[in-house]
Amino acid sequence: MKANKFLLAAMIVGAIGALVLAFVESTSVWPPTMSAAAQQPVRQGLTTATRLPVEREIPPLSGAAEWLNSPPLTAAQLRGKVVLIDFWTYSCINWLRTAPYVRAWADKYKAQGLIVIGIHTPEFEFEKSIENVRRAAKDFRIDFPIAIDNDYAIWRAFKNHSWPALYFVDAQGNVRHHHFGEGEYEKAERVIQQLLSEAGARDIARDLVAVDARGVEVAADWGNLRSPETYVGYERTQNFSSPGGVVPGKPRVYAAPARVRLNHWALSGNWTVGKQATVLNAANGGITYRFHARDMHLVMGPGARGTPVRFRVLIDGQPPGAAHGIDVDAQGHGTVTEPRMYQLIRQTKPFADRQFEIQFLDGGVETFAFTFG
Repeated sequence: MKANKFLLAAMIVGAIGALVLAFVESTSVWPPTMSAAAQQPVRQGLTTATRLPVEREIPPLSGAAEWLNSPPLTAAQLRGKVVLIDFWTYSCINWLRTAPYVRAWADKYKAQGLIVIGIHTPEFEFEKSIENVRRAAKDFRIDFPIAIDNDYAIWRAFKNHSWPALYFVDAQGNVRHHHFGEGEYEKAERVIQQLLSEAGARDIARDLVAVDARGVEVAADWGNLRSPETYVGYERTQNFSSPGGVVPGKPRVYAAPARVRLNHWALSGNWTVGKQATVLNAANGGITYRFHARDMHLVMGPGARGTPVRFRVLIDGQPPGAAHGIDVDAQGHGTVTEPRMYQLIRQTKPFADRQFEIQFLDGGVETFAFTFG
């Protein structure tokens, strides 16, 4: 997830037109503690003559707070196995859209010796809850081993700096390939096949997995994506349009203008804008955002566990109807029940700049970031 220059590049490419996309291949340079902007998938395979370099030895997998779906694993225990390391955090839209492929590879190549390990390194405080991660793993059908990397020990050992990130490790314990962000699924699978072949695995199917992604896991509509991820905590927010600006860390009654510019947002009601989250102090507060994308999501959660927060969304002042996301109905009604990413809008073509509003009928909601697809 996370806004950066590559998401902006994708938005510019979308504006130029889908024809140009076929000729574009982005490089990956990622800022720390921000997830990788998604990349347009590129059909890029490996030939029989391709030789993958040895990048380095797999770092230690020590320092996890807990392991799910497996006892703790060490690099030494994994010698002799081909390993795919998947850095993720469960509210990240970019990781969510890669999850169907990682699941499919784990299932398809398990018999040939592939071990997939998820390293869950949290971005937001609520993602440090092992209970929340366990629930997310169940919801997204992640049954391979997961290291809970709450202190970033494994993240730092790998010198990683993005979500999602994949590291491909051969049977001798060497990292032979890596990929940041979305896309390049064909190349990733060909790397897995090559490393399994080098390890002596037999009967490796050379076809590629067929993924039927649904809901939030559906690939972004890159040609129409012109809105970047937007944090609403004061540490990383931008384009805030309520008069008087943000007052960090203190309760304030905000007002939203009747219309905001594209990719700008505003608050209405009594809110406290914190470092990571913006919290509604009283009922009937809202957020307005003008966006251009097929999908719109909001990472949010109830301030108190077990205390749901009702909300309603409008698009250009009207209920979303057929454009509602999976977490709201056609009239725009929904409920925040747990901290996670909520899909609020999924439109069909044609797309245009649209003004989105969400009104919370109860106080206490914590909001973190808007993401798009």
